[in-house]
Amino acid sequence: MTSPDLFFDSSALFAGIISASGASRALLVLAEAGQVAITVSEQVMAETERAVARKIPQALPDFREAIRATGLRIVRDPPPGEIEAHADIIAHQADIPILVAAMQATTDYLVTLNRRHFIDDHAVAERSKLRIGTPGDALEWVRRYLAEAGA
Repeated sequence: MTSPDLFFDSSALFAGIISASGASRALLVLAEAGQVAITVSEQVMAETERAVARKIPQALPDFREAIRATGLRIVRDPPPGEIEAHADIIAHQADIPILVAAMQATTDYLVTLNRRHFIDDHAVAERSKLRIGTPGDALEWVRRYLAEAGA
């Protein structure tokens, strides 16, 4: 059985790092246990590290340790031509590189707390061919996936 592969955007990764509980944290714990794989792009890593440094600098060591402990996979950002080719995939242009990176990484689920740009616009999931949801949605999906796989 292959582990579910979740692509975290920076909002989901940040929430998992700074919170002692919640679905983002639970997914990181599942990654530490080898039950799920987590993928991010270089942009997600940079955005998250900047947010942690700006908002809670004392948590930077925790951020770095969580990255090591989860075995998180970091994929390259898509090249400009790929971003331009997908200019109509999502209304908020700054999110195109994240969405394209998730598509190219062939992950099972894009995990985000950004409802307005990713989740509320159902056409984003249709155009990208990705499952997209909140950490809570993703955790529920992972539980069903693991139960069906007998894990």
